Amino acid sequence: QVQLVESGGGSVQPGGSLRLSCAASGINFGATTMGWYRQAPGKQRDLVATITSGSGTNYADSVKGRFTISRDNAKNTVYLQMNSLKPEDTAVYYCAIIRFLPVWGQGTLVTVSQ
Repeated sequence: QVQLVESGGGSVQPGGSLRLSCAASGINFGATTMGWYRQAPGKQRDLVATITSGSGTNYADSVKGRFTISRDNAKNTVYLQMNSLKPEDTAVYYCAIIRFLPVWGQGTLVTVSQ
């Protein structure tokens, strides 16, 4: 069974940082492109960042320079380091297997507010 287990969400003030983690199982993780999506209330689910099996990365313009995606193939885990958080980053963040039909995890809530 394919499974993505996410952790690391929480509530922070603007300018703060969080690191999200996603442990994957049931896939050949080392050969799989992984990513993170987010969905704010009343908004569509948008792709935030991706990382290939060779560790090539790309980011949405809204998070460039602030977020970093990385992976640890020995742990079958992908991370999203989020710095300089803004209120508009508030959303449920979803780990994803990037393929023709994406597979998402359960999501973890990030709230950025005063």
